[in-house]
Amino acid sequence: MSRLKRLPAALEQWLFSHRVVTVLALLALTLVMGVFAAKLRMDAGFEKQTPTTHEYTRTFKQYERSLFGANRLTVVVRARHGAIWTAAGLKRLYDVTQAVVYLPYVDRLGAQSLWTPNSFVNEITDEGFQARPVIPGTVTAGDLTPETIERIRQSASEGGYTGSLVSRDQTAAMITADLNEVDASGKKLDYVAYNQILEKQIRERFADKDFDIEIIGFAKQIGDIADGAMSVLGFCAISLLLTALAVYWYCASWRFTLLTIACSLTSLVWQFGTLRLLGYGLDPLGILVPFLVFAIGVSHGVQQINFIIRELANGRTALEVSRMSFTGLLTPGILALFTALVSFVTLLLIPIPMIRELAITASIGVGYKIITNLVMLPLVASWCSFPSSYAEKVLRNRARRARWLQPLTRLANTRSAFAVVLLAAALFATAVYESQGRVVGTLQAGAPELRADSRFNQDAVSIANGFDIGLDWLSVVVAAPPNSCYNAAVGEYNDSLVYHLQNVRGVVSVASYSSMLRSYNAGYNEGNPKMSVVPTDPVNYGALTTEIARIRGYVNGDCSMSAVHLYLSDHKATTINRVIHAVKAFAASHPEPGIQIRLAAGNAGILAAVNDEVERSELPMLLYVYAAIVILVFVVYRDFRAVLACCLPLTLGTYIGYWFMKEFEIGLTVATLPVMVLATGIGVDYAFYIYNRLSYHLGHGSSVQDAVKSSVMEVGVATIFTAITLAIGVATWSFASLKFQADMGKLLAFMFIVNLIMAMTVLPALVVVLERVFPRRTPVRLPGAFSH
Repeated sequence: MSRLKRLPAALEQWLFSHRVVTVLALLALTLVMGVFAAKLRMDAGFEKQTPTTHEYTRTFKQYERSLFGANRLTVVVRARHGAIWTAAGLKRLYDVTQAVVYLPYVDRLGAQSLWTPNSFVNEITDEGFQARPVIPGTVTAGDLTPETIERIRQSASEGGYTGSLVSRDQTAAMITADLNEVDASGKKLDYVAYNQILEKQIRERFADKDFDIEIIGFAKQIGDIADGAMSVLGFCAISLLLTALAVYWYCASWRFTLLTIACSLTSLVWQFGTLRLLGYGLDPLGILVPFLVFAIGVSHGVQQINFIIRELANGRTALEVSRMSFTGLLTPGILALFTALVSFVTLLLIPIPMIRELAITASIGVGYKIITNLVMLPLVASWCSFPSSYAEKVLRNRARRARWLQPLTRLANTRSAFAVVLLAAALFATAVYESQGRVVGTLQAGAPELRADSRFNQDAVSIANGFDIGLDWLSVVVAAPPNSCYNAAVGEYNDSLVYHLQNVRGVVSVASYSSMLRSYNAGYNEGNPKMSVVPTDPVNYGALTTEIARIRGYVNGDCSMSAVHLYLSDHKATTINRVIHAVKAFAASHPEPGIQIRLAAGNAGILAAVNDEVERSELPMLLYVYAAIVILVFVVYRDFRAVLACCLPLTLGTYIGYWFMKEFEIGLTVATLPVMVLATGIGVDYAFYIYNRLSYHLGHGSSVQDAVKSSVMEVGVATIFTAITLAIGVATWSFASLKFQADMGKLLAFMFIVNLIMAMTVLPALVVVLERVFPRRTPVRLPGAFSH
């Protein structure tokens, strides 16, 4: 007997001979892990969402101190009645400015509003060019006379702050500040807790009947997502209840129902405890992953219960059927779980810390399923005793449900099988074609994870409508050799780049080093509009550059970096891609010795890097997953027909999922990628359990038609039941407060049903067709694991 044949039998003998000790050990492990799991907390971070090795991220990191930070906080004070130019309005702006500047983790030197000293007016006087603060240091918030307010209003207009620090309709004023990921003491920013600080110390403190406070930025966005993510726990509870009721309906036993749910929940406790031990938290964008892993556990648990009650109906004892279930489902269960594990491990290919952390989280959970669902469940089930009346009840239920599957058994007919395969081929071609237009990245303006009517997105729309600068910006670096402060060619190249990009669709406005040069040059020449050009005289050019270098974001100290900031209409993937393409096109068509265009900083630059990594990693990930499936299936079944029968329906389901994403405008993002990976794992579950029974019957001499009919009748109800139950459960997420959770619910429900249809129709039809096209010359090789 080969090792593959001996191993399941040896494991069965050892485990069931020591089942008391084994179960007690698993219970003790659960209690210990439960202690650590209770300490698990939400953990979000800006750095976690940036691709660590991408060229855009390297550019951002290299020039982080010289550019505007991508992790920016924006607060707007809006007068509910009339303009902001009142004593009360400017006093409220001063108070909010002070509160923002002294928030923890704020870079105080970079904070800006009308009240900060870095907001000044450049003007021409008899002595020449002069810069003065918009609000002089002699003015205090307590002595704002009408004359003083009017001078401040004129200064803001002359300084060009209308549309940037003051809204176009004069009803609101803005405060901006960059956030540091780590404070001076080395303490990391807790975004979930920080959101509460923003609400209590800024919005609740300063918003009233006269003034509204609007807050946007990554910290606010991720905090709102974290708050909304907690609501999904309620929907998970609903899903859990629906699953429990459905399992009871299926098996008519509360003991089996609770056993299935408990085993799946046990792996979650182990998963959370392990994450805590490893020092990880639970990212708000990955909070759905544990439920996805739970869904995989329910799928395997139902297959175990289906096997057990089927054999109980044949008159065997609970101990006998539990041992049979262990050996009979060990191989397909490990195959399916290992494939799901490989699917999640491939997420490690994407060099984004959050995705890698998510991959580790999911992989740990799936790995534990091997123990809780394939070992713990049959061990505990072996102690369940049932009267003969239960067996009779199970037989009646099986007979009644078997009638539902009679239409599917027609797929065993050669003509029907060929028709299904041809239809699947046509559907595959259509799905591949239709899915070509899907987008990697977000497809909605604002925060795509939040609903359009969320406070964050309402604030974002209000600010975007009232100010000229976009809320999303992409910074392009023009890199030059060090000490280029007198090299006017750098400024001219920067100016040419601005001219090329300012009319690209999606670019709202441009702020650049060359535009500052133009403004300063005109100012030093008595405001002559003809002098609004980039100076070519090295001395003049160098003097102006020295002045501009005092302002953060446009040029660094040795002039090796100058910047072009493109403010975009939104951060949709289509908008970002269009602008990135325009920048690359300019760089390719306008080469300049010693000058290099570097992409990209700003929040849109980081999003571009994320989208690029996701798109770049998708195909290798898919190839690795399918390579693992092919290898595992071939090693176990030693039959290329098995490989084709298991993989082709899965591929079809994947592309139908992509088509669904395109039609419902769901982009492939760090949030949706795990769902598509999970769909592969669930599809593999269905395929392996069905093909396992097919192999069993073929190995015992049944014809392919009889094998298909028997397999569909034996595992069809369990497979259909599992898919529909899980689909209904996740469909409730459509009512979640977070849009990305609602989208995930729709996508998951759709993928559960699609993979069910593929496994119950295309897979059996493929088996029949392959047997007809490639008839077997030898009997089916059947490992010892399939003896039941």
